[in-house]
Amino acid sequence: MQARHIIPVMALAFALCAACGGGPRKHPALQQPVVDPQEYRQEANGPDNPGSLFAASEQDTLFSDSRARRVGDIVVVKLVENTKAQNKAETTANKKGANDYQVGALMGQGSHGFIPFLGLGPTNRVGTPALTTSSTSDLSGTGKTKRENYVTTSLAARVIRVLPGGLLQIEGAREIRVNEETEYMVVRGMVRAKDVSADNSVLSTQIADASIEYYGRGVLADKQKPGWFTRLMDNIWPF
Repeated sequence: MQARHIIPVMALAFALCAACGGGPRKHPALQQPVVDPQEYRQEANGPDNPGSLFAASEQDTLFSDSRARRVGDIVVVKLVENTKAQNKAETTANKKGANDYQVGALMGQGSHGFIPFLGLGPTNRVGTPALTTSSTSDLSGTGKTKRENYVTTSLAARVIRVLPGGLLQIEGAREIRVNEETEYMVVRGMVRAKDVSADNSVLSTQIADASIEYYGRGVLADKQKPGWFTRLMDNIWPF
């Protein structure tokens, strides 16, 4: 095959590949961020006595509530996040410099033989060669950023570890898929057992080391970011 036929064939093959991969991409379901089942402590159940007020097979008693306190319990996290941030910066810098050098002799020779080399005219042969430089530098920059976030929802999380001092490590995730558009919500962090309210819920503002993720995948998410070639050029473009 001649060289002039290679480019059209490659262009046709690239177009076919793009057409075949143009459909909506299938994303796997979200992996729930929970620990393995074998890490949960299984409490032994005693013999059941229907006539007793205290059943050994029940985790809760008449003197306890339904708040999460053990590994594997479910707690409802109420996400109430309202953050605002604004930053502004301005920079201005100016620099000027001037230098004037007089050369009496160069490389052991008198100055007259080097006058033409230094670009001096014939009328300056009796003088001393001079080198004059000047520089000017200006820098001006302005930056401004503003961001607002507002999230209000509820998410069930699971207690995966109980630490000393009544601290509960929780993790939870939710996946919502509608018409090839998938939204993910993940929450992780540490809560105090006494911060869990009577309805077995806790506010997101009471979670220490909180990690809250809310993102999506699909056609709408792809349209909100530049293409791969644009991102590649932004990374390698030096100017």
